[in-house]
Amino acid sequence: MFYDTRSGDHGLPHNPFKACIVPRPIGWVTTVNEAGAVNLAPYSFFNGVAGEPPVVMFAPGGRKADGPPDGSKDSLANAERTGEFVCNVVTWDLRDAMNKTSAPAPAGVDEAAAAGLEMVPSKLVKPPRVKASPIHLECRYLQTVDLPSDVADARNAVVFGQVIGIHIDEAVLTDGRVDMAKLKPIARLGYMDYTRVDEVFAMPRPAWPLEDAAE
Repeated sequence: MFYDTRSGDHGLPHNPFKACIVPRPIGWVTTVNEAGAVNLAPYSFFNGVAGEPPVVMFAPGGRKADGPPDGSKDSLANAERTGEFVCNVVTWDLRDAMNKTSAPAPAGVDEAAAAGLEMVPSKLVKPPRVKASPIHLECRYLQTVDLPSDVADARNAVVFGQVIGIHIDEAVLTDGRVDMAKLKPIARLGYMDYTRVDEVFAMPRPAWPLEDAAE
């Protein structure tokens, strides 16, 4: 099949776009507003985009009805105004709590408290960390790139932040490496589906010229 995304005429029961880009890691983003109120929300348009220095992005698209005049979601507004955020890794054991924080709570509501999560202070930034998460990325806001939006009065934004501090629970390390079997991270698929990392395989990078190319 083929369809033109500009018309959206795919003929399927649900839009397949997000199901074609999988799995997507989940950025469980903590921010605070100017008054210090904590916001915690998950974003599956999230990833690392650079290593030197380390940089991550998350894309809080859509409109928050009771948010700022431009419709920015709390994570976006807070990161831009305070210049900081934290990305907490979501694991299998935290799946239900993460899902609770995805509810469209009114501005100013502490989603972490509503989900029964304990928060702990960060080292270098003001937003706190989810204590039960084994990995936290403390980030300094770099910039926002606003993309075209098909939703009226809504920002389609991508937020970039430099990772200036990383916390790793030693319980998820094996021989000095992050052990995915211990970490058990989850990722977003299409629709309301998720997956868990259950199998890991290694493929050493080949030298050039490729061995099979000479055969």
